[in-house]
Amino acid sequence: MQKRISISPITRLEGHGKIDIILDENGDVKDSYFQVVELRGFEKFCEGRPVEELPRIMPKICGVCPGAHHMASSKACDALYHVKIPTAARKLRELFYNAHVYHSHVLHFFALAAPDFIPGADADPAKRNILGLIDEVGLDIGKAVIKNRGYAQKIQGIIGGHPIHPVASLPGGLSKPITVDERGEIQNMAASMLDFSLAAIKIFEDLVLGNNAYRDMITGDTFFHKTYYAGLVDENGKVNFYDGTVRVIDPEGNIFAEFAPERYQDHIEERVESWTYLKFPYLKNIGWKGIVDGPDSGVYRVNSLARLNVSDGMATPLAQKEYEKFFDLFGTKTVHNTLAFHWARLIENVFAAEEMVRLADDPDIIDKQVRTIPVETPTEGIGVVEAPRGTLYHHYITDKNGIVKKVNLIVATGQNNAGMGMSVKKVAQTLIKNGAADKAILDHVEMAFRAYDPCLACATHAMPGSSPIEIRILQNGDVIRRLKR
Repeated sequence: MQKRISISPITRLEGHGKIDIILDENGDVKDSYFQVVELRGFEKFCEGRPVEELPRIMPKICGVCPGAHHMASSKACDALYHVKIPTAARKLRELFYNAHVYHSHVLHFFALAAPDFIPGADADPAKRNILGLIDEVGLDIGKAVIKNRGYAQKIQGIIGGHPIHPVASLPGGLSKPITVDERGEIQNMAASMLDFSLAAIKIFEDLVLGNNAYRDMITGDTFFHKTYYAGLVDENGKVNFYDGTVRVIDPEGNIFAEFAPERYQDHIEERVESWTYLKFPYLKNIGWKGIVDGPDSGVYRVNSLARLNVSDGMATPLAQKEYEKFFDLFGTKTVHNTLAFHWARLIENVFAAEEMVRLADDPDIIDKQVRTIPVETPTEGIGVVEAPRGTLYHHYITDKNGIVKKVNLIVATGQNNAGMGMSVKKVAQTLIKNGAADKAILDHVEMAFRAYDPCLACATHAMPGSSPIEIRILQNGDVIRRLKR
């Protein structure tokens, strides 16, 4: 006798997905599948287009993380044309990009993740959302969330030409400088965003870490996998979202590899499975051993927790203080607790806000020289940034006229695909016994993948349709239970 539990659609994420949980004859979890049921076509339909169009096309992949694709695409075009951008353009891009990370982290924590803790996974589903969260934390906090996320969007709009689908970054720099008045507006918004990032940390400490049950859940074994991690670090080994080298650490925290982004193919390969449209990137020099963790598995994870794990610290003082508190609580140099992704995002927002304050105060950002016109023959270019959800690779090859011949995208959610599958399976195996899978248990299963802040639209990109996720339970090949929102 075999049963299957399917969660379809899974909720509070970007994109379409489904979870199938297979039970054995005793009703215990035998296996599980985190399935992505949508297909991305961006890599193919970019072929034949002028490459300078790609920084304007790629943001359309996703309405949540368009800034990441805009920056990675622009950097790939810079490399392809062998052009060095002006100082002002570099600093404005970084300012833009820190605002992008900030807005995404605020959105994910308060709208998507926090309802799992505030009011909590056991709360009435009608309350387990942003409105229920505001009921718990107060209207003033809700207003501050909206205001400061709006500021992050406005900064992106000022620099990028549009707050959602930016257009200003292009091969060689930016299409326009900013004015003195715009700089002053950014300075005021950045100061507010820094204050709110510290307030958000306090909310997490008081209402999540201050709750013994949630603290035990975050630090316990149910949401725990010992894997490799990868992320960008700057020349001092500190976290950097915009640029750096890719550092990979093993499960014990030792540096396994460190490489320039253009060498990514020496270290990363992708595997295809027949039951999902989302690929499985893995560490080439270890090999694919399946969806398992441990030092012998090529599975690695990216995103906020990975960035903190691979780095030697944060490059700004307030974020560094929070970084130290984070590792002090876990008492280890490498944190493998999946729910700690949420806390790491809030620490990164302190860093992003401090960087925005620093860059907004820099007189270079109002320099009018923001573009170096490309003059060399285009060839091949690779652009890498740390998307809010993890390391993002854009790789373009063109002919001598700049017409795209090939595009390869390796997105963060793809790199976390195996991790999400392992997390879902472990939570299901821990909590589902003898076929018992009530609503609260299945909500905990969703918490396992939601911690990664997956963006399935980026990972695969859907054809037109809705964005549901479903959980199904099957027995003897028949669906005996279905959960759908």
